[in-house]
Amino acid sequence: MTQNAMRYAPCVKGRTMWHIVSIIFGAMVGSFLNVCIFRLPNKESIIWPGSHCPHCKTPIKFYDNIPLISYLVLRGKCRQCHGSISLQYPLVEGITALSSLLLIMRFGLSLSYLIYFAFVAALIVITVIDLYHQIIPDVISLPGIGVGLLASLIISQITFSNSLLGILVGGGSLFLIATVYQWLFKREGMGGGDVKLLAMIGAFLGWKAVILTIFLGSLIGSITGIILMVSKGKDFKYAIPFGPFLSLGAVIALFYQNEIIFWYLRHGR
Repeated sequence: MTQNAMRYAPCVKGRTMWHIVSIIFGAMVGSFLNVCIFRLPNKESIIWPGSHCPHCKTPIKFYDNIPLISYLVLRGKCRQCHGSISLQYPLVEGITALSSLLLIMRFGLSLSYLIYFAFVAALIVITVIDLYHQIIPDVISLPGIGVGLLASLIISQITFSNSLLGILVGGGSLFLIATVYQWLFKREGMGGGDVKLLAMIGAFLGWKAVILTIFLGSLIGSITGIILMVSKGKDFKYAIPFGPFLSLGAVIALFYQNEIIFWYLRHGR
């Protein structure tokens, strides 16, 4: 082994170790996100009581609450009552673990990683709650606006002015669209939760990412909506939540904003 290879090997091992740690950390956080998803719409405490079976209410032992593994070992059933446990639980844990890995690969072990991991975790909770209940909890989006603005003071990926402008463009643009839609069609096209969500996205990612998020969210949402309407035989009044598509657009913008904008400026004219 050459001297350069010997110096490089510990770096590779170090990165691999942190990648594994990030996956475990992400899965653990994903387990907590499931608690938030289940309890926030019902305005229950996310701290007390501890995790319990949604069917028989039996407290879950620590060895039955290991992210991903316990679901596989128990075959998706409660140990006590054998009630079926939703596939949502391992999916959220897996997606959160993968998000953690991708973010640490993007930003390294840094404050930026922690901040954007918290941002993506919030989007995961919002997405699942909006899919189930068609609401976006203010308890996540409103504090998220403040957190994103404060984060711009301590990380290099975004400036304070860009974050502030992102809030104004995000919240203002969607509020304007919602108001015009309601005036034209005499019915609500999107709720206030979407407006606050986009303001939160703007706080973390800036105004350019807001525009990209709206475009991507609208594109993906339109394609998905058409497929659902055709498959279910619905008309254009069929309502689907917009929050999940805004969240997906924001995640894409987080990872690929510069690449997409560069590609557009090079080929889009």
